[in-house]
Amino acid sequence: MDLYSASRRYTRPFTFTSDSDRAALPIAARGIIGDGHTAALVRVDGAIDWLCLPQFDSPSIFSGILDAERGGFTSITPACYPFESLQAYDPDTNVLETLHEIPGQGTVRVTDYMPWTDDPRATIHEVHRRVECRDGEVELDMVFDPRFDYGRTAPTFEIGEHGVLARSGDQRLVAATGGRVQWETREQGGVRARLRLKRDERRWMILSWNAPTPETIGTYRPFDQLRTTRAHWRDWARGLEYEGPFRHHVMRSALALKLMIYGPTGAMVAAPTTSLPEWLGGGRNWDYRYAWTRDTAMAIHAANRIGYRHEAREFFHFVRDALEESPQLEVMYTIDGARVPTEEELPHLSGYADSKPVRIGNGAKDQLQLDTAGALIDAAFMYEKSGGALGVRAWRQLRTVTDQVTRDWHKPDHGIWEPRSGVQHNVHSKLMSWVALDRGHTLAQRFHDHDHAERWAHAATAVRRDLLDNGLDPSGKHFVRNYGTDKVDGALLLLPIFELLDPTDARMQATIEAIRSQLGTGPFLHRYRAEDGVGGPEGAFILCGFWLAEALADAGRVEEAQEVFVAHAEASNHLGLLSEEIDPDRGTLLGNFPQAFSHLGLINAAIGIDKALRMRDEGTDPVSGRR
Repeated sequence: MDLYSASRRYTRPFTFTSDSDRAALPIAARGIIGDGHTAALVRVDGAIDWLCLPQFDSPSIFSGILDAERGGFTSITPACYPFESLQAYDPDTNVLETLHEIPGQGTVRVTDYMPWTDDPRATIHEVHRRVECRDGEVELDMVFDPRFDYGRTAPTFEIGEHGVLARSGDQRLVAATGGRVQWETREQGGVRARLRLKRDERRWMILSWNAPTPETIGTYRPFDQLRTTRAHWRDWARGLEYEGPFRHHVMRSALALKLMIYGPTGAMVAAPTTSLPEWLGGGRNWDYRYAWTRDTAMAIHAANRIGYRHEAREFFHFVRDALEESPQLEVMYTIDGARVPTEEELPHLSGYADSKPVRIGNGAKDQLQLDTAGALIDAAFMYEKSGGALGVRAWRQLRTVTDQVTRDWHKPDHGIWEPRSGVQHNVHSKLMSWVALDRGHTLAQRFHDHDHAERWAHAATAVRRDLLDNGLDPSGKHFVRNYGTDKVDGALLLLPIFELLDPTDARMQATIEAIRSQLGTGPFLHRYRAEDGVGGPEGAFILCGFWLAEALADAGRVEEAQEVFVAHAEASNHLGLLSEEIDPDRGTLLGNFPQAFSHLGLINAAIGIDKALRMRDEGTDPVSGRR
């Protein structure tokens, strides 16, 4: 294998001996590239089988990951079997490199990226694919088979000297090859061509959204754009303010989170995909291409802790503008700040591994989730505490949100896990109501709003008392998921992390043990085990595992924290990317991919472990802070 640079992290090679090997690729056998407006998934065999254009929540152009026959894809792959493939990111960038070794032929490298400048005004959306033969002489198959509108529309194709134009109504996608390629129609749909390259020869394939013809992009200098994109990513990566252990994982998580931010508004999608199953063959398949206020706030909080304050500022502007349109804080927004569309099913798509239904839109948008405000106000508090300036307009909107908490905190709600079985008095929602009031109290003082500060301080005391009085199991030993039950859930791990309790509080330590006993499989945790109105099994929830690592570190149990952290970090794919869940027995990543929740959890846990290690090395009690 041509490991052309020792700095590349080529790991976990994939071997392909037949079409069935490629068809059986797991969800995680992919990398992600993006341009601050949308993102594409690139399989390790050289196929792109997920891309929505022109933005994250637009209808898909390629959705082969959800249906290999109807969804559409594009690929540049070796023309014969067997071959071996590896992937790695160019260090400190989201430029993805795939290396194919074909026995008896040679080695070819495919470099995939979307031109990225962090300019929210960008209107050109492209995927650039550079193909270069490293040694020998290789033969490659190129396929271009887009299916517009989630595979509901097959385009017409116009083949020209410089590439192919796919057209459906007023939508166009161009595949430009920058030179003569003999394209022909595929029986299964789309077009294909055969490409032969000798050592040191290279070709480009550029996919351009709504370009008039392939000739219009034939004069590009794509290598200059590759250099510029690398430079922009590396410049952004230099902003990382974390030098603790697991720095590589933190850097990759930060880069992944950045790819999920929609540049024009600062909103962050929970994941760039829809309907990847939380259990193979099951129905827990949801559309995550929207900005959950909670998820985004927690991700921005994490990013702010490692130096990325620009992203925090843009997010608060997004929330401010959305609340000026409508004062009611929503569970989720579209990335443009509008209402999320009604949930619907796409019965024509078979789903990943026959996991139906495929859904777009999200019905949880209409739920009552009282924890949302707490995550938002806590992120605002962290932003101000670290030197950011919210501004008076943003403060007024956040003040309205916090006032609403004083009126609503006593209500039952659906909570963080979005069950479809009704409302409960969720302990986590009470915790986050307390967080909203507690952090809001401090923010009010910063803005010299003493009346609100005093009022919220009294309300915070009342919420805390209510939680401590009603949130324990009948024995009073540990906290529970809902008032009046004896069951736990993973969100209880946030009680000490958000500082409602001392990390070493006996009730909290008992809660940790109850969580590991009731919800654990090895180092992994399910978020809960209870009927939720959805039905069917699901995997262990990766974020909960990182919460466990962080809670253990805060309690001074550093070795245990590191063991849990390493198990979850090493569960990432060959590129360091994580999905929402994992099959704890097989180690298979499940759910939408990559997942913002999982990566923000990794960052926070790494920070917590680093802090605990530094305090231990300095002879300081990690809990009390005293020597």
